[in-house]
Amino acid sequence: MKLPFHSSAALLCGMLALSGCNSQDQEQAAQAPAASAQNDDAARKLDTYRQLIRIHNDEMTVTMGHDILDRYPDSAAAKEVQQTLPDIEKRWKEESEKRRLDALWLYQVSPMQGGTQSTATLYSSQPSGNDRVRLVLRRHTDWGQNVFLYGGGHGFVCRGNCTLHATFDGKEHGIKSFAPSTGEPALMIRDDDDFIARMKKAKKITMDVTLVDGEKKETLVYEVGGFDPAKWKALPKKK
Repeated sequence: MKLPFHSSAALLCGMLALSGCNSQDQEQAAQAPAASAQNDDAARKLDTYRQLIRIHNDEMTVTMGHDILDRYPDSAAAKEVQQTLPDIEKRWKEESEKRRLDALWLYQVSPMQGGTQSTATLYSSQPSGNDRVRLVLRRHTDWGQNVFLYGGGHGFVCRGNCTLHATFDGKEHGIKSFAPSTGEPALMIRDDDDFIARMKKAKKITMDVTLVDGEKKETLVYEVGGFDPAKWKALPKKK
């Protein structure tokens, strides 16, 4: 028996619809194990994340937290991480920056020309490389306390007394200086106590200098925020 055209069309549409449903079911069934595996992975990483928090390993906590957020952004694990990660990451960045600034300073106590000297030394952030200029805080059993710049080349232009244009965290301040008569490539700061007091309160210092070589103008930048006065050892006065 031959079916009317409209009946055949209806039957065909029904078969196609059924075929489409079966295809969707199969696709969903195939995706289910993958989704379950992802959830399991996210849960395992979340457990590691929690353990890292407990042992206060902020660096690894931040790394693991971002890994969870990147790989499983819509998971329950990601939602939990989002509640704690921002504060941990902020703390880690602050601690990392503090360690970086602390490491810029070098403290030494050593013999020096018949006496003993204690120094705290910091290289300029700008200029960098071979053109760096040292900022040196020195205590010496014979010479007392000094603060000076020490660079390469032939030193600095400073005829008699000169005043360096400087800033302490952006606040302008003139620094009276002089070049040593002995010819070292240095620039001595006259009021060392004032300089040290200002430096202790600052994070960044700039000083404008003129180099002997070509009378080149240069701005020295020092990140002084990591200075630790306790590590710059006091020396007994010579009797």
